[in-house]
Amino acid sequence: MANAHPTNSAHHHASKLTSRGRTIALIIVALAFVMDLLDTTIVNIAIPSIQNNLGASYAMIQWLIAGYSLAFATLLITGGRMGDVFGYKKLFMIGVSGFTIASLLCGLAWNPEVLVAARLIQGAMAALMVPQVMSMMQIMYKPAERAGVMGIFGALAGIAASLGPVIGGILIHFNIWGLDWRPVFLINVPVGLFALFMGWRYLPDGKSAHPLKLDLVGTSIIIVALLLLVFPLIQGRELDWPLWVFSMMAAAAPAIALFGWWLIRKNKKDKSPLIPPALFKTRTFVTGIIINLVFQAAMAGFFLPFTLLLQIGLGYEIIKAALTGIPIAIGISVTIAVLGQKLIPKLGRYALTLGTVIMAIGLWTIYFFVQGSGLDTTPWQFIPGLFITGMGMGLIMSPVFAVALNDVDHKHAGAASGVLNAVQQLGGAVGVALIGVFFFGQLTHHAATSFDTTAASIRSDLTAVHVPAQAQDTIIAGAKTCFVDRNTEKDSTITPDSCKKLTPSKEQQAAMSPAQLAAQQKIGDTITKNVKEANTNNFISGFKIALIYQMSILGLVFALSFLLPRHIRPEVLQQAH
Repeated sequence: MANAHPTNSAHHHASKLTSRGRTIALIIVALAFVMDLLDTTIVNIAIPSIQNNLGASYAMIQWLIAGYSLAFATLLITGGRMGDVFGYKKLFMIGVSGFTIASLLCGLAWNPEVLVAARLIQGAMAALMVPQVMSMMQIMYKPAERAGVMGIFGALAGIAASLGPVIGGILIHFNIWGLDWRPVFLINVPVGLFALFMGWRYLPDGKSAHPLKLDLVGTSIIIVALLLLVFPLIQGRELDWPLWVFSMMAAAAPAIALFGWWLIRKNKKDKSPLIPPALFKTRTFVTGIIINLVFQAAMAGFFLPFTLLLQIGLGYEIIKAALTGIPIAIGISVTIAVLGQKLIPKLGRYALTLGTVIMAIGLWTIYFFVQGSGLDTTPWQFIPGLFITGMGMGLIMSPVFAVALNDVDHKHAGAASGVLNAVQQLGGAVGVALIGVFFFGQLTHHAATSFDTTAASIRSDLTAVHVPAQAQDTIIAGAKTCFVDRNTEKDSTITPDSCKKLTPSKEQQAAMSPAQLAAQQKIGDTITKNVKEANTNNFISGFKIALIYQMSILGLVFALSFLLPRHIRPEVLQQAH
């Protein structure tokens, strides 16, 4: 095919690019790459604002994050193959167009359901867009030049991860045109339009000279299998865990088995399965997939509750919350850029093993400060734990692809990299789904206990404003019921009836004397102050459970790391980066 139609080859078109044209093309695809990364990291900081504005339940919040990653993961390999078949530029333009439209829809969303649907579309379009970025790097640059180009993309990834929450925090803080959280998504629109215009003018045409056929059946099966797993994990708590939720999770296993059977059949039929079955014969690759999945689940399981703790639990203003998280990004970047270059070739798989230990120490340090300081925890106290956690993450993230690819046949290296990238996104989706079971479940179940920690303080404050003991019992019982009901309520915008009873009606207030109104105000201030502390205690309790969950996952990664090859081949290490 390459000889019959040489002018259709992407390499043919890329070879005609001037040095200036190639640089412009690099900038265009880098813009799309950063746009996707920003959309992954920028959303967490906006969650409380979205929740307050749209009345989104915790399950909907999980879907905002997990839905994007799930759509991205399930379509990523197919998106890459579609670029081979139909042309990289064409798929890139379709992906950017869809991503831009979906971003606009996110920014205009009038309810949580529309926002979640738009996020799913965003993830699907990113799966069409992002693989073409890497493919065009392959066709525009010679092997000797690619390391430098990939280094640029690695730096961009670190910068985007660091600045995403900060940019989101700034956009929300300044409340541009009264749009609140919406500019977090709308910022993609001008960037996407610019990338479209420039891409149409400067990106090389063409497709692969030897493309594999699409595996739409395999893609459909894996989408169903993953939905059977992720949907009940996210919705189960909100629906009070009905039997059919567990039935769905159980059905995921045979669906995955069906996927494996189909891969073998498709491979025999036309050698174009979604994933080459031969990859699963390589033990280290399978182990690497599991480690990648589990580690990404731990990472995603950290950032969601951490963001909610800062803004809702500790009451940090959004800019303060965004800046608090920077040490973890610095830890990741420093480790990958400086230590990773020296340690990984020497330590091999033990770099990953060491990373799990360091990350666990960082999480324990965070646990120690939050446990000790509670409501008074400052951003400065988070710095050591977050930086150490980031260093551990960097030591795991850096070698995990290389060790997984170490024993893979070079002819399957491209497919193996695609699978690892897809599994990385899938791990994030599963992590967000799983953390909800622990973190949000703890917020509900521990609400009464968290309130009880402030009961003595409330009683003392009420005594100070001369409220009779019998009245104190009634006030405290009512406040506790309200607090528990609020933490049980699925929609954060709904005020439970038990809370409405605590506030006198306008008619009742009109009948009160000035002295009674003043006393009522003092009681209200006392309850508000102590309920804030109870809320912090509750979020800290949930966060501590989340940290314990993450440390247990790291224990699994630690154990699995010993199944990986001791040394990493230098050429594989270079390829993975």
